[in-house]
Amino acid sequence: MILETIQTPDDIKRLSSVELDTLVNELREFVISTVCKTGGHLAPNLGAVELTVALHRVFSTPRDQIVWDVGHQAYIHKILTGRRDHFDTIRQYGGLSGFPKPSESPHDAFGVGHSSTSISAALGLAAGRDLLGEDNQVIAVIGDGALTGGVAFEGLNHAGGIKRDMTVVLNDNRMSISPNVGGVSRYLTNLITNPLYNRIKTNVWEMTGKMPKGGRVRRMVQRVDSAIKSMVVPGVLFEDFGFRYIGPVNGHDTHQLIRVFKEVKKMRGPILVHVITTKGKGYRFAEEDATKFHGLGSFCKETGSTGAKKAPSYTEVFGKALVEEARANEKVVGITAAMAHGTGMIHMAKAIPERFFDVGIAEQHAVTFACGLALKGLRPVVAIYSTFLQRALDQVIHDAALQKLPVVFVMDRGGLVGADGPTHHGSFDLSFLRATPGLVLMAPKDENELKDMLATALQYEDGPIAFRYPRGESLGVPAKASPEILPVGKGEVLAQGEDLAILAVGEMVYHGMALREALVPLGITATVINARFIKPLDATLILEAAAAHRAVITLENNAIVGGFGGAVAELLAESGFSGAFKRFGLPDAFVTHGTQKQLLAHLHLDVDGLIRSVQKMFNQL
Repeated sequence: MILETIQTPDDIKRLSSVELDTLVNELREFVISTVCKTGGHLAPNLGAVELTVALHRVFSTPRDQIVWDVGHQAYIHKILTGRRDHFDTIRQYGGLSGFPKPSESPHDAFGVGHSSTSISAALGLAAGRDLLGEDNQVIAVIGDGALTGGVAFEGLNHAGGIKRDMTVVLNDNRMSISPNVGGVSRYLTNLITNPLYNRIKTNVWEMTGKMPKGGRVRRMVQRVDSAIKSMVVPGVLFEDFGFRYIGPVNGHDTHQLIRVFKEVKKMRGPILVHVITTKGKGYRFAEEDATKFHGLGSFCKETGSTGAKKAPSYTEVFGKALVEEARANEKVVGITAAMAHGTGMIHMAKAIPERFFDVGIAEQHAVTFACGLALKGLRPVVAIYSTFLQRALDQVIHDAALQKLPVVFVMDRGGLVGADGPTHHGSFDLSFLRATPGLVLMAPKDENELKDMLATALQYEDGPIAFRYPRGESLGVPAKASPEILPVGKGEVLAQGEDLAILAVGEMVYHGMALREALVPLGITATVINARFIKPLDATLILEAAAAHRAVITLENNAIVGGFGGAVAELLAESGFSGAFKRFGLPDAFVTHGTQKQLLAHLHLDVDGLIRSVQKMFNQL
């Protein structure tokens, strides 16, 4: 196999044209055969095979620096940069990260995981290169989905203004996770269907170069260039930003891509190469359903089947519950940021499309847009991954909380998410939202309570209200006939004991119940309290429990700094409590990738780890 001869990107430069084509086919087969066992981001990587091979054929990493936006399409890059033999560990505990990671390889120029950052990062690398007197190439690879993020346009604006030598490769497959929406998507579609300008410009440029006094003629042509562009290309967006636009280019023609990148390498200033690819290219099931195969667990390579679920996911439970609430209340509006499937909002999109808004990868806009809807008397529900809501913290505080607007924030994938690792763990939402004045914050223990919290949130009118739920399958508890409106700031006692008070939130409530059972043989009886609310706390219930037990612990799937345990610690300190108390949660560090079960064990937050910690507490007592 050609692939087995590739140890570094330099080996690609020695291949013949025929061998390059063979390499492309082998790479696709290698990725499919591996990801079907490990899970991972399949469709994005299948669409970027030729593009990655061409980049490494022309440029020389790590001297030349390639910044991959989001990074979920960088598997081929990893394979070609010395990590092929370990590729079967991708996203596995102790194995390769699913995203570019500079500490993993010098070929990874910038650490990523969230979208739209590549242009800004690449411009910083280019400006730093110039300040240090270096002469390497800097390339940003960004998808059309990521281009809907506002920070991408901030980078374009700055790059076009300061005119550093850099290349932006726009990998346009007309998809984010789901099909793209909005004006940027329409603009790129127009470019694909309107390549006339580039043909005119290329032909005129070549012709004038052959004419006597061609330089003077070319200068004259440049004066009318903008007029030509305005006639044949809608908006001429990138050139007006200050970039030289090249494309569209067939992203599955390795040799054409190589020719283009060789020419680009000679050019000065900011260049944008528009490459057209097919997400899922080369694997029928991924081409037919690129959303399903964007990121998934293990699957059957021959049939594309992912197997049956034991219980509906929390995401599905939320999505269906929202539709029921929206049918009962015509003021309910659903909003998401390019995550209709990932957040369960796809159910709202299909059932009540006129009250569903996908704003693209634009979390800040999503929140402020929701605030405008709230001011009109509507009840906006903003569903965003916990890790992505971080990008809109200013809007949550300044636009929603400061104005006391009844916006409902629903955070999917709260806590440890597993194989996607530190860029995607929802580790901080309880901490940063608890610090927001006037915001009510909840976490359900199971799928029934999730529906209760959604109903409660839509009834609450005194300001913003938020709840988070974990990634993965729900617990499969019997469904209640109808959701219950919860009293704000009130927890519940699930079990009574005498020695230990276990205060827990979210899915850690059932860890608390399991811990209680495991402590019985050790002669320790425990009370388990489902706090439900992180803010406001049920102060009366917590203080009574603290007074009635020898020790108190808190359990949460959130950073221990500033989270639920911190809120309880503040309450106990203010009350003068002097008994034994300990918080259990995620450490003040970024947690690696692995399964949720492996990570909880690694952090001693599984039942065995908690038993050892509680035993130590009582031994000290």
